Amino acid sequence: MLYDWLQHIVFARPWVLWALLLIPLMVFWYIRSLRQGKSTLLVSTTKHFQSGSWKQYLRHLPFIFRALGMAALIVALAQPQERNTEEQFNGEGVDIMLCMDVSGSMLAQDFQPNRLEAAKEVAANFIDQRLTDRIGLVIFSGESFTQCPLTTDKAILKNQLFSMRSGFLEDGTAIGSGLATSLDRLKDSKAASRIVILLTDGENNGGLIDPSTAREMAKTLGIKVYTIGVGSEGMAPVPQQTSRGVIMQIEKVNIDEKLLTRIAEETGGKYFRAKDKEGLKTIYQEIDKLEKTKIEVTTYTRSNEKFFPFVVLALGLLALEMILRYTLLRKFP
Repeated sequence: MLYDWLQHIVFARPWVLWALLLIPLMVFWYIRSLRQGKSTLLVSTTKHFQSGSWKQYLRHLPFIFRALGMAALIVALAQPQERNTEEQFNGEGVDIMLCMDVSGSMLAQDFQPNRLEAAKEVAANFIDQRLTDRIGLVIFSGESFTQCPLTTDKAILKNQLFSMRSGFLEDGTAIGSGLATSLDRLKDSKAASRIVILLTDGENNGGLIDPSTAREMAKTLGIKVYTIGVGSEGMAPVPQQTSRGVIMQIEKVNIDEKLLTRIAEETGGKYFRAKDKEGLKTIYQEIDKLEKTKIEVTTYTRSNEKFFPFVVLALGLLALEMILRYTLLRKFP
């Protein structure tokens, strides 16, 4: 709690804190005077100065209180303030639909731990970077489904992103249906820019809408489509459920790059190929740069003065020093 409080403390006159260097000098001078000091007073008895006397143990307290009081007074003069800063983001956002393949082949382990989990992680990082955009999520395999409509609530969106699973929909790769569902979610948007990021690892082999039809819909609506082909070169291990349990089966990586390239180019987007997780991260970073959002940040700062407790502490410590010095710890009783 104290650490959190200190994080919000700033000083209006921080240069005054240099005076704290006087405290070590005070300590040095005090210790030096103790070593060099010699008494010239004749007394009738030494019982009050014998080792073990309670006054002997407490005789340094006035100096300690004086040093701490001076330190507290210097901090007070530096004018500590508690500042709370709030930032409000305003801007011309982009409406984005993430259209993600969740077919069985997305469980291939040429990405770690597999293509689907890698795609989730990278997409979540992308979502965090888009501060003022509305983003939604459509999933598809043999059919398509809106996992999350357009929203600015990043927590809900990422929760839906990480909850998507392969096997929830009929298996297959219905690229046309996934794209069409995404376009339907964007068609009534009034945003200055509307885009779809379509990610798949296969070839269209199902669905009720042909990819070419969905492509024409995007062109008509003026929606850009960025396409991403996910998968390494050659063969990849894919888990398969059998009567004997789950076994790994090596399958050829088949991505219809020609189709994905045509969809992207004819709608004003761009096609990318991700052969590993790092490549996928780079692709999302490039899309983030291509689709920049105009953001205005308004900062509100509130300052509350916190010097008064240090003034009270300083006066209290100096008062204690005076009381002890001229009462209990008087040098000459």
